[in-house]
Amino acid sequence: MLTYFRGATARHHHFMAVPISLAQVTLFSKPSILLHRNAIIGFSFSIPFSSSSAHKIQTHKWRQPVVSLLELGGVKIGRDDVVRDDPTNNVPDAIFLKLGMQLHRRDQHPIGILKNAIYDYFNANYSNKFDKLDDLCPIVSTKENFDDVLVPPDHISRSYNDTYYIDSQTVLRCHTRAHQAELLRRGHTHFLVTGDVYHRDFIDSTHYLFFIRWKVFVSSFQHLFGNVEMHWIDTYFPFTNPSFELEIYCQEKWLEVLGCGVTEQEILQKSGKTGNVAWAFGLGLERLAMVLFGIPDIRLFWSTDERLTSQFSKDQLGVKFKPFSKYPPCYKGMSFWINESFTENNLCEVVRGVAGDFVQEVQLIDNFTNNKGMTSQCYRIAYRSMERSLTDEEINELQWNVREQVHSKLKVVLR
Repeated sequence: MLTYFRGATARHHHFMAVPISLAQVTLFSKPSILLHRNAIIGFSFSIPFSSSSAHKIQTHKWRQPVVSLLELGGVKIGRDDVVRDDPTNNVPDAIFLKLGMQLHRRDQHPIGILKNAIYDYFNANYSNKFDKLDDLCPIVSTKENFDDVLVPPDHISRSYNDTYYIDSQTVLRCHTRAHQAELLRRGHTHFLVTGDVYHRDFIDSTHYLFFIRWKVFVSSFQHLFGNVEMHWIDTYFPFTNPSFELEIYCQEKWLEVLGCGVTEQEILQKSGKTGNVAWAFGLGLERLAMVLFGIPDIRLFWSTDERLTSQFSKDQLGVKFKPFSKYPPCYKGMSFWINESFTENNLCEVVRGVAGDFVQEVQLIDNFTNNKGMTSQCYRIAYRSMERSLTDEEINELQWNVREQVHSKLKVVLR
């Protein structure tokens, strides 16, 4: 969320946003609101925006994706627009196949229910003030994704290990801030942006290939969670200064729910907003939805099993999930000598490419270096379907294929 204070002088802080996201921008005439943390909550959900990086893509209405073609936010996207035979392309087919699911736009899905509850909060407290954008195209330029929000040239988020590159100048957005500069240039002053964002990440029950980002105020968290304990933590983000994170105490642990801060003046000046001050917020919807709906595994959000989808209804926030899968995980181990180019994200990408959503977790359980300076790592892979029991034959075949692909693609020496 961006909140502008016209004619004010900004104090310098930092800000960081979170996956599936919603962004807010607001213009104010008095700087005093800036210091009132409980007054406003903005949320941003990552979703595609029709940007210059996608200038060759034709415009059509959005519809459900098919294997070779889908449409998002008025942008027609084919597989070749995302998964290319390009040395800089690292987008797998698994990503393309999920691009058009748009869980945040489904009124009977936990993510959509949560997003609508946030929209309802803003409608009730800031009637007709915010433009709501939840269908922007996820294909953006590296300039929009990094340069426009002041991500340093050597920042780790720019690496091929962290970001999905379509080519050297085009990526799948890592955050909804990628649309911020263009929206500001177009004259938007108060807006909420919701959409899916994409990161190469490790595998466990709380991480997935992409997620939904959101930006909010303290009072909205009280609206969602009740009178929970909260605290603020100073932090650093390249696009805000100063920057803070908000944590709430929920289910006997502290949960990071929000990144926020005062937008750097350079971003505003380049967007034609000289003389304004902006306040930005961002967070991920999946983690909140897991808590509110009692969903134990992030993979369930992407399941089409009716035993899951039939449990939730429009506007029914916080209905607790009733588990239907009692199938235990099956664990397999794999150890190998690594090379200098090895990363855990690359390993997880290979495992996902073979096992898809049958893989629940990839965990490093042993690491040692011998007297010759060679390093060996051992990983435990948990295979588990959320919908049925996997047979020994299926699991053994998956593990065999994973070993082959890890050896051939990562150039490691299996033990």
